[in-house]
Amino acid sequence: MNDIRSLSHSKWRCKYHIVFAPKYRRQVIYKKLKADIGRILRELCERKGV
Repeated sequence: MNDIRSLSHSKWRCKYHIVFAPKYRRQVIYKKLKADIGRILRELCERKGV
């Protein structure tokens, strides 16, 4: 199965889908999970070399 997508000047293969909470929910969620979310995103970026 070919899962590479392309446009005229770029090609990509999407492996992650990140959803951010709307502004009115962000304060409630991020107060509790801010450290965990940051750690997870940093770890994913390190693995992918981003």
